[in-house]
Amino acid sequence: MQTLTEAATYTLQFINQTQRSIFLTGKAGTGKTTLLRQIIESTHKNTVVVAPTGIAALNAGGVTIHSMFQLPFGGFIPAFNVPSQFNERTKFESKDTLRRHFKMNATKKAVIHNMELLVIDEVSMLRADLLDAIDFMMQTVRKKSTPFGGVQVLYIGDLLQLPPVIRDEEWSTLRQYYRGKFFFHSHAVQQSPPLYIELSKIFRQSDDKFISVLNNLRNNTITAADVQALNQYVQPNFDLKANKGYITLTTHNAKADTMNAQALADLEGSLVSYKPDIADDFPEKMYPLEKELGLKLGAQVMFVKNDLSADKHYFNGKMGVIKSLSTKEVRVHFPEENKTIEVDKYEWQNIRYTVDPLTKEIQEEILGTFVQYPLKLAWAITVHKSQGLTFDKAAIDVSQVFMPGQAYVALSRLRSLEGLILLSPLRMNGISNDEEVMEYAQNKATDETLKNSLHFETKNFIHNYLINSFDWQELAQEWRTHKYSYNEDPEAPAKSAHAVWANKYFVMMDGLYVSAQKFIVQLNNIFRQETVDLLHVSQRIEAAFNYFLPALDELVFEILWKIEEVKRLQKAKTRYEELKVLEDFQSKSVLLLMKAKLLIETVVAGESISKEKLTSSDIRNYLSRKTNAIQNQFKETHVTLIEDEADVDRYAAKQKTDKKGPKKSTVDETFELWQAKNSIAEIAILRKLTDQTIESHLVKLIQAKRVAITDILPANKITELTAAFQFYQEESLNPMKEKMGDKFSWEELKMFKASLN
Repeated sequence: MQTLTEAATYTLQFINQTQRSIFLTGKAGTGKTTLLRQIIESTHKNTVVVAPTGIAALNAGGVTIHSMFQLPFGGFIPAFNVPSQFNERTKFESKDTLRRHFKMNATKKAVIHNMELLVIDEVSMLRADLLDAIDFMMQTVRKKSTPFGGVQVLYIGDLLQLPPVIRDEEWSTLRQYYRGKFFFHSHAVQQSPPLYIELSKIFRQSDDKFISVLNNLRNNTITAADVQALNQYVQPNFDLKANKGYITLTTHNAKADTMNAQALADLEGSLVSYKPDIADDFPEKMYPLEKELGLKLGAQVMFVKNDLSADKHYFNGKMGVIKSLSTKEVRVHFPEENKTIEVDKYEWQNIRYTVDPLTKEIQEEILGTFVQYPLKLAWAITVHKSQGLTFDKAAIDVSQVFMPGQAYVALSRLRSLEGLILLSPLRMNGISNDEEVMEYAQNKATDETLKNSLHFETKNFIHNYLINSFDWQELAQEWRTHKYSYNEDPEAPAKSAHAVWANKYFVMMDGLYVSAQKFIVQLNNIFRQETVDLLHVSQRIEAAFNYFLPALDELVFEILWKIEEVKRLQKAKTRYEELKVLEDFQSKSVLLLMKAKLLIETVVAGESISKEKLTSSDIRNYLSRKTNAIQNQFKETHVTLIEDEADVDRYAAKQKTDKKGPKKSTVDETFELWQAKNSIAEIAILRKLTDQTIESHLVKLIQAKRVAITDILPANKITELTAAFQFYQEESLNPMKEKMGDKFSWEELKMFKASLN
């Protein structure tokens, strides 16, 4: 990644050491997506990433807004007691009707309850009413009336790119509640405005003249001189066939599709079609590419992802030409570099968020995968679909009126003016940006504002984090609810037998709650001072930690022990589930207290608050160690129990046993499973990938000398392949495959060739 700019550094600091919501924006090419990846990797907060559309969510590595928050499609009226407003063309929900959709499963509720940071990507497309629906849902589920139920929100996007879509018949109703359609018109943002941070350093372009024109176009200050400068590149009769490597940017899908189809048809040679390898749950509406990729020799293509390997042969939007093709091999030539590469397939993942029952951290669960060559035909593309791409050469068709922002999006895809061709003159009419967006841009925070706000918000964050670590009101209420649940049917022996236990530990927890409230008053008094003595705070936290932790730890032990008893009983599912909820609250109180101690130690040491600083092996392994110890102790004290211990937990949902540390590459994940002596087929099932994809990983592992060819292929095949490759000089494996026929599979040939490097 490039060296962090001051704005990017501020963003990371606000995310990790404050609770302030942020609107992160920036011109095209300023590194918003790169910064998002760094935020996700470095933040200590439980994070969920959402986006308005399936493709946007896939590109951001998250999920759609509607699936995460279980929201129906249609408009949202931010009020109660609104008469039903449905017809054939429009559908609206109100606060009353939206509540009906909140009957979500325990997994989704757990994610929302544990969420600390919500990232909304491509926020330019987010409608004001949809954001208010998210806010209302989160407040309702989390039972907190603060904005988004107390969750920090990071909005990311460029408002001068794709705008929200609201039909006229919808707006006729929504205009009664909103001044405009953008996310910043929402009631949630009006009541709790995010800090506006703009990334200004452009990494895509380095030509000052071009950057100046783009800035003026973006800010509605384009001059006649700017238009004249651009119109020097007008070539209405530019021959795209004769000038290879140019992609045409147009405003309509049909035109782009027609140009690509015609250019492909004009090429001689046979068409080779590639279907994606889809494993498990990956719905068609989420496909990042067409259902089938049709290619011919000489086809102009572009890459739609960055090269994840160390080679960095290509980037999102890089153009090339198909050099050779077969059913299992695609080679692309880059004429300007005179270089040809074999293209590896890319893996897109459909995920959902879950909560690790042992660490209480939000994690990703892969539901399905879509594996395909990251290529598209590239004679033409719409401006809409070009967002996020970078082109060296582009012919821009501005013959039809652009929507606000489209001219800027189209031109800003280019690295420099040297690669620009305008197929018609640019005119100043019809390319202005939305005035409301330009007005909102005036809220951009100055460096002085960021500096002062960071200091103030960091103090608030530390204060609130510590307060929340000792605020056990919900936990005490959960114990109270659990205690009184035994009174519902006092005659039921299974319940009454545990009532004494519940009452004893409710009294204990209630006493801890009362003591903690007094400690919170002390903390509030300390933080009320203009200058806070953090060393004194650290000493008080240390003392409180040593006082409260043993008691909280004892309560965790008691609940886990009770769970061991109940899970062996018949007809006790309800009791088991109640205890699991109680355990979740109780364990989180311990983990949060441990993190609070690390937080104040980090701050006193003058170090940055980060994921690394707010975790430890004690925190990561606290619940698993405790659970294992209790289970072993329980067995020792109940040696007369005769049962199948493997199936003793009759009520527990099956949990995944793999624990995720820092995110590994897809090849590394396969390597770990291979080392654990899993077969290719077994790894494919575990990873929700196809056998062919796992075999492609093994090719890379063989090439990197991490796996030996002798571990995969039998000796007789290696001997035959050694003889066949003895004088083979071709880069492509096509001729070898044609010669060998079905004697060796494509995967076997690739693996053996990789072993020769």
